[in-house]
Amino acid sequence: MLRSLGQRPVTGSDEDDPRVAELRTAVSRLRRELAAHPAEFPDRVIAEDELAALAAMTSDGAPEIPRLRRSLLLIAGAIGSVSALSRGLSDVRDAVDLFGEPGRG
Repeated sequence: MLRSLGQRPVTGSDEDDPRVAELRTAVSRLRRELAAHPAEFPDRVIAEDELAALAAMTSDGAPEIPRLRRSLLLIAGAIGSVSALSRGLSDVRDAVDLFGEPGRG
C-alpha cells in the first residue's frame, strides 16, 4: 500500500489508529448536530453528503488525506456561517489535521 508523504505509518489494523477513531467521533457528532439543527440553508445537503462520505472513509480503512481535506473544505463552505455548528466543524477540522499534510508531487 502506498502512503502519502507526511502520513505516519500505522501498525496494526486501522481500527487501532486513534486518528481514525477521533475522526469517526467528530464526524458522528457533527452529523447529529446538523440533523438536529432546525434551520434550513442552501448548502445543507452538501454538508450532509460530505459528512456521510467522511463517515464511510472511517469505516473503509485508512482515509486518503487529499480526499479528507476536500470533504472538509466542502463542509466548511456549506456550514461555515452557521454559528451553532462551529464547534462541531472545528472538531472535525482538528481530527482531519491529525492525518498531517497531503504529499506534494
